[in-house]
Amino acid sequence: MNYNFTTSLLMFRTILTVFLCAATTFSFSQSVSGYWDKDRATTKEVKLGPGERISVKSEDFPVGTTELAFRITLLNENQQLANNLVSVLKVIPDPSGYSQGGAGALAILSSVSGTDNCTYAIFSDAKEAANYQKTAKTDKACLTQPKPLSKDAKVISLKNYKCLTANGQNLWFGFQSENKLLNEKIILEIVPWVDKKLSTGWSLENRKTILANVKSTANARLLKNSDNYSLCVLEKIKAKHSFQEYKNLMAAEKNNLIEKFGRLCLVETGDAKVIDNYYRTEAGELIKEEKYEEAIRMLNTNIVAASKTKVSDYNMLGYCYLFTRQYEKAIKQLLAAEQLDDSELTVKLNLAHAYLLSGNPAESREIHKKFRKQNIDAKISWAEQTKNDFEIFQKAGLPSDNFKKILKFIAD
Repeated sequence: MNYNFTTSLLMFRTILTVFLCAATTFSFSQSVSGYWDKDRATTKEVKLGPGERISVKSEDFPVGTTELAFRITLLNENQQLANNLVSVLKVIPDPSGYSQGGAGALAILSSVSGTDNCTYAIFSDAKEAANYQKTAKTDKACLTQPKPLSKDAKVISLKNYKCLTANGQNLWFGFQSENKLLNEKIILEIVPWVDKKLSTGWSLENRKTILANVKSTANARLLKNSDNYSLCVLEKIKAKHSFQEYKNLMAAEKNNLIEKFGRLCLVETGDAKVIDNYYRTEAGELIKEEKYEEAIRMLNTNIVAASKTKVSDYNMLGYCYLFTRQYEKAIKQLLAAEQLDDSELTVKLNLAHAYLLSGNPAESREIHKKFRKQNIDAKISWAEQTKNDFEIFQKAGLPSDNFKKILKFIAD
């Protein structure tokens, strides 16, 4: 007797454990990818006169709606639904399988219906729904049911029906009474399925739009393959904002956001060097064309502002400031370059020029005195480069009163 009781108790515990595990798994499966949004469900009672047509607008669908369960039930005057669609969907964890029709749709069909019948059509456009109400035309409908029915139910999917679009907010159900003598009562129920990931508004269509915007930016156009960079920027925007939040930003705010994340993504994708070298090369070409102010703007905007300034950048800026007669700025840039590399003689020579042109020949002579016997590089001497620079300065109209004195000092 005790043995049988113990065995029964063990079996009961085993069954209970299995049941609880299954229930936990089932509950979890409901929330993994999405949910039936009962708060945005549509429930409307429609009354049709004999042979009358009407169109009924759904409630607004939430962002991220990928499927819709709908149920149409015709009831006699005193009939009531046994249960509503929301309660039926509580036992359906997700729409997979149900949107294919067949036995799945039968699971949500009403258990009761009246003796009346109707036909219906579904439209994604208010004008087409209004036209149906006037003309009975269904050629622009995305789903039609020409056979009169007393009840019907379906789950329609974004993938299978053109009714639903990523940004669509409503559908219009058109009904036509088949009763030629009496009124009909129709209960329309619609429950949207919301994909959790898409509920942020980042549908495929919206992601493509932002990717196109990122790919059109200056940095992206400089890359041979901007896919990784553009995807990186998109992911950072998605992590920061829902699509609606991003959409509500002003144009300047969107540009700043893309620029901010763009700088981070250039580093993360390894494309920063490509972009930086492009701007340095372009600045060098502008200097050759004697477009010094443009070169300064390019370096300041794209290199200095991004805190990527190297010795060569400071040196280029200092050199450009000489030609715009901004000598103090030139000295500041060249001293910054000197702090990074005290052995770079091109920087030393440009600093000597800056002191000379700013009216401080004594400081200039000290630098020339120290390095005049050295070479700037393997091919050109300090004296030769000084002479070449002075010729360029004279052509540019810079003050040249002390040039001959400095050249003579170097030669002695």
